[in-house]
Amino acid sequence: MITGLDHVVILLDDLEAGIATYQTLFARKPSWRSTSEGAELAIFTLANMSVELMAPHGDGTAATRIRAVLPESGATLASICFATSDIAKMHRRLDRVALKPDPVTEVESRDRNTGAVLSWKRTRAATDHTRGVRQFFLELNGEREVSTSTAETPIVGLDHIVVSTQDPERAAALYGARLGLDLALDRSNPDWGHLMFFRCGDLIVEVVKRPHDQGDVNRDQLWGMTWRVADIDAVRERLLAAHVTVSEVRNGRKPGTRVASLKDGTLGIPTLLIERTEREG
Repeated sequence: MITGLDHVVILLDDLEAGIATYQTLFARKPSWRSTSEGAELAIFTLANMSVELMAPHGDGTAATRIRAVLPESGATLASICFATSDIAKMHRRLDRVALKPDPVTEVESRDRNTGAVLSWKRTRAATDHTRGVRQFFLELNGEREVSTSTAETPIVGLDHIVVSTQDPERAAALYGARLGLDLALDRSNPDWGHLMFFRCGDLIVEVVKRPHDQGDVNRDQLWGMTWRVADIDAVRERLLAAHVTVSEVRNGRKPGTRVASLKDGTLGIPTLLIERTEREG
């Protein structure tokens, strides 16, 4: 019933600074700007998902909620929203597998620049039952406009989003058996820990238990993101020219991939670039 990843939400205290940061990273402009219930947001839409930056704006329920969870650093990868083609069926599944979904609600948003309107139906699973990761499920009425590129080397899309866990077996049960994502890889290595890949449309939800990590065995954490690029050397040069610190390009763990790590320029969210040089099986 999950058809892909609709978007992830990054909460932050300064929206304009966040827009500048991710416009530099993506080499794309926001495709949507709006306000609602004391929050202002900007959306970057890529080929296979969107990133929603959300900040408090005045007073309101959303503003109060955002301020309550913002860390001292001022930004956090806060929630993940899965796409579904049938929200009613998705809601029934969530209920059957004891994820305690909220009632389905209908939402409408208007872009402040163009006046365009998007609407969708959504529900949210109970965070206590999704191991501490806020999970939404959305049936979108229409399509989001892909963000306009500002350079010849934009980020193409999301390759995988990383969930850090202290209990791989229970995390696997959540993402596989309960949410119905396909387990594509399950490997362990003493150097990098226990790694599981769950297919979500054309990207991956990566669940990882790293060696020596300490934390709550009952709560997972949205940890970081890896972005697809067509030419990793060109993207690296573009980011270096914009004063973003990027590692040297190296071969990835998967044969046929090359990766580079961003040391800053991501609002503190662990971020990797990946170039795939061969067709996956």
